[in-house]
Amino acid sequence: MAQSPTPTRPLSRKGLFLPYILLATLVIAWSLGWFYIRHRAASEMDGWIAQEAAAGRTWTCTDRSITGYPFRIELRCASLAFSRSDSRFTLGPVTAVTQVYQPRQGILEVGGPFHVEQGDLTADATWTSLEGSFHGASDGFVRASVVANGAKGVVRGAGPEPIAFDTQHLELHARPTPGRFESEGSIDTSLRANRIRLPLVDAALGNADPADLALDATVSRATALGTGTVAKELEDWRQAGGGLDIALLSLAKGERRLQAKGRLDLDAAHRLQGQLDLRAAGVEALVGQVMGQRFGAEKGALIGSLVGQLLGRRSQASAEAGVAAPADDALKPLPPLRLAEGRLMLGPFPIPNVQLPPLY
Repeated sequence: MAQSPTPTRPLSRKGLFLPYILLATLVIAWSLGWFYIRHRAASEMDGWIAQEAAAGRTWTCTDRSITGYPFRIELRCASLAFSRSDSRFTLGPVTAVTQVYQPRQGILEVGGPFHVEQGDLTADATWTSLEGSFHGASDGFVRASVVANGAKGVVRGAGPEPIAFDTQHLELHARPTPGRFESEGSIDTSLRANRIRLPLVDAALGNADPADLALDATVSRATALGTGTVAKELEDWRQAGGGLDIALLSLAKGERRLQAKGRLDLDAAHRLQGQLDLRAAGVEALVGQVMGQRFGAEKGALIGSLVGQLLGRRSQASAEAGVAAPADDALKPLPPLRLAEGRLMLGPFPIPNVQLPPLY
């Protein structure tokens, strides 16, 4: 007799739902992980604020919130305030953002206005945009940057008159100095400020052209600086042998240009000391005007002319000696500017009526 065929079992539909089950499991696990990271971030922030308060530094983040689910951690403060014994400041809205999978990289957005008080000095500033970024590492940081557009403000207490300023674009970058960060705690810095306007300086110089500033420098022993009072941190930095090695300081204002390089640090009386090698163009008119305010227009113009002839002779002497001309032939060498014992000296000649005050 022929055997009847064996009945086949119907196919299971569980395999069809397996991808959805795995996806739901992943979403739940990721969500739990994000909320755990959010809780850790809030707890660590609370602990850090408590440590700062115990050290005499008070931070206030108004209406703090932590959002950014599912891939970011966004810390928001409606306003940020800081105070300690010697200074205080306030900021507008602040937002700090990091990716969950890149916690050592962050972006900071800061809104104005900004108000700061330091002793007798006060300053207020606003801007159209201000952003910062930080790329950290397990043993320090890789780089940090701050970029501001449309910054303007006023400083009071630095002189008899308030000092107003504004700049179209400003950026500051910092990174550990290759080969020197581990041994000397050195940090490379680069500052650029475009179209700076200082009406008080413009009036003194008789030149209303906006200025462009560039500074490339290395801060040695920068790791000695902390978050204590200005006087304490600068003194610790001085005793650690800290200094500022200037590779390039460039200032251009209309047809007048100045470049400098050298080293500055602090002496025992907390004043700047060091030497800067200078090159300049178009300073004859500036010297003539400044001297004219003291000796009269005719004598001032004569002194300016003599300075121009001196610069021309120094440049010609360098060429005859076989010294290579700089990339910018219009810049002529000046005698070195020396800062010592609270005085400024251009070559062997002291600059009259100028005293360098202690910084702290």
